[in-house]
Amino acid sequence: MARAGPAWETLRALQSGPPLEGRPANAVRGVLRTFASDVEDLPLFHDRAGWERYLTALVAGRFNRLHLALGIGYDFARSMRDSYFYFPYPFLLDVPGYAVTARGVPAAERARNLDTLRFVAAETRRRGLHFQLGVWASVYVFEDSPDVNHPIEGLTPERHAAYCRDALRALLQAVPEIDGVTLRIHGESGIPEGSYEFWETVFAGVATCGRRLELDLHSKGIDQRMIDLALATGQPVTVSPKFWAEHLGLPYHQAEIRALEQPGPPSASHGSLMALSTGSRRFTRYGYADLLREDRPYGVLFRIWPGTHRVLLWGDPVTGRGYGHAFGFAGARGVEVFEPLAFSGRRGSGRPDGHNLYAQEALRPAGGDWEKYAYTYRLWGRLLYDPAAGPEQWRPTLEADLGPGAPAAEAALACASRVLPLITSAHHPSAANNSYWPELYTDMPIVEGSHPHPYRDTPAPRRFGTVGPLDPALFAGVEEHVAERLAGQDSGRYGPADVARWLETLAAAARRHLATAAGSLSDAGQAAPAFRRLATDVRVAAALGRFFAGKLRAATGHALFVRTGDVAALEDAVAHYGAAREAWAEAAAAARPVYQADLTFGPEPHLRGHWTDRLPAIDTDLAALDRLLEEARCARPVAPGAAPAAPPAGSALTLEAVLAARPPELALAHDPPRTFVPGAPLRLTADALGPVAAVRLYYRQVNQAVRFQTLDLVPAGAGAGGRFGGAIPGAYTASPFPLQYYFRLQDGAGRARLWPGLDAAGPEPRLANQPYYVVRRAEGR
Repeated sequence: MARAGPAWETLRALQSGPPLEGRPANAVRGVLRTFASDVEDLPLFHDRAGWERYLTALVAGRFNRLHLALGIGYDFARSMRDSYFYFPYPFLLDVPGYAVTARGVPAAERARNLDTLRFVAAETRRRGLHFQLGVWASVYVFEDSPDVNHPIEGLTPERHAAYCRDALRALLQAVPEIDGVTLRIHGESGIPEGSYEFWETVFAGVATCGRRLELDLHSKGIDQRMIDLALATGQPVTVSPKFWAEHLGLPYHQAEIRALEQPGPPSASHGSLMALSTGSRRFTRYGYADLLREDRPYGVLFRIWPGTHRVLLWGDPVTGRGYGHAFGFAGARGVEVFEPLAFSGRRGSGRPDGHNLYAQEALRPAGGDWEKYAYTYRLWGRLLYDPAAGPEQWRPTLEADLGPGAPAAEAALACASRVLPLITSAHHPSAANNSYWPELYTDMPIVEGSHPHPYRDTPAPRRFGTVGPLDPALFAGVEEHVAERLAGQDSGRYGPADVARWLETLAAAARRHLATAAGSLSDAGQAAPAFRRLATDVRVAAALGRFFAGKLRAATGHALFVRTGDVAALEDAVAHYGAAREAWAEAAAAARPVYQADLTFGPEPHLRGHWTDRLPAIDTDLAALDRLLEEARCARPVAPGAAPAAPPAGSALTLEAVLAARPPELALAHDPPRTFVPGAPLRLTADALGPVAAVRLYYRQVNQAVRFQTLDLVPAGAGAGGRFGGAIPGAYTASPFPLQYYFRLQDGAGRARLWPGLDAAGPEPRLANQPYYVVRRAEGR
């Protein structure tokens, strides 16, 4: 073999590190690359040398799929500025029988685009990767878009479906290396939901392309009729739900979705366009919905959207192992991960310098901006392939850049990387990635109305304390936690104090490991671009952890004051908020000399800017909280030298008590059954390992459209070592879904915790296990 060219580079990539044997844990290990900006992405699209390096890196990471997503830059085809590749067909080919064009795109440019797509598909296939083409928009009329750069001409409503069918078939035939097509079939595609005839026509283009390929349907708004139309093509069908909404949560699937995602009447704001996904099929928007039937004739592939991480380096082997296990959930095929920097320049906000993040050119990776994340790619891919893999599979990537500082730097980055997924899971003001960006957070006020914010899909009144978690089965929001404690109740869920402790512990560990890494390097090593990039991101993430920890505590104090009038709780709230503000200022100071002043992932202020931009809103809210404290003090004056007035009757619960740790001594020994027989009761037993007085079972089918059922287990003997037992009724197990369950343990004083819960023990909380049990149906049942 010639020692040059893509084939040789791919072989070298595969041979880096020890040999890999065995079958992968996840059959699909994909990366989704977006095209969201002609200014930023078109030069990258045509950069053939860049594609070769990128694809070879994917192979080295043990990824086996690339999804090039076109038409994903806007949620809806309105107020558009940049429409390049949005309705993709006229940018790639001339379909015989139709005179459809994109204004301003001459035939030569169209031919060049198609030639590049052929090159990318061929190079992907040459490396043994599956090439998936995403057609995320099927609309050609751009509403309220007088300044759109490339309006579509020559198409009419009467010929719309037929053109999409024929154009898709022509494209698949022109690029035979396309192995599959992903279609967004809900209303954000521009096609009203329930348009079955339209999609049946489009699916015919896949059915008649002349070869076998995957038809992948994005699951939002999907129903059985749409799935049946796809299956009728005779092509293998995949349905792809989101993992943790449009964000990255902890490495398990939500035990329960938010009340806002449960079925209800359609939203009037989008009319028929979103009639299913905002109505009876609302629960399909942000999770696996009801797609994991054991008898399904289609595959399920999870997709991670880029709301949590866009800019900061991510890399945690502990969490990565958890993700490696999570994507085989209930027999799923695997996962596609949006690449880092996805949606840079989205909705017309692109910059001429492309995806460059850095204020200093010396910090920009020489081989392409994606190379900052070489470790991220390697860690994701290797652990998706084998969650039991050892550090020799990924650490050489860091060792090449950091030398003796690599082990400690890896530990620092690992702790820092748990911060944002924890925040995402426990405190979630919006499931939409174009509203909530915790990495570069737009402040939501504790004091309602102190400043505007972009969060709409969150409980009213819309203030920080009313925000709920993304998993309401395991976590409790600030105000609901305070309400529980004042009522003398304990649901056992993780409250703001638990989350705050974990965040602060992880932040401290990240900073400690980073200091060790820096101490092992020379001055030149510390000044090297790779270490500066990593160190900056660790410092920013650690400061974000301390910020959210302080703000959660401050909001808890505010909630306690609102309910009881306890001025001491409000005084503590102001102090905690001040500490949070200082932590954010540290993040801004760390990022200021390193990152560009305007990181753009959309035109709105909350999707662009810098950490320094967010300080004024935080200061405004802190000032509003301080004014509230002064008003409360004036309403309850204290004479000089006199003791403060006692809080009102019934408000003896202090902020310290509300923030107290939950009892660690409650535990169970439980062996979950491997399978169950549908229609037969599923007997469960558990042995108490601490002073457990009561055990309640929470169970449901693996179907997010249904809520948890409860059953109080019967004790065979109370106290340590006592056995509890009960059975899920046969009438409930008679379903096509697997079962999942967990326990709530309670001691004699009414204190509670969930079991198995999250692994948060030790000096560095791992938070990487599945906090419930799943039982599959017996084979052949």
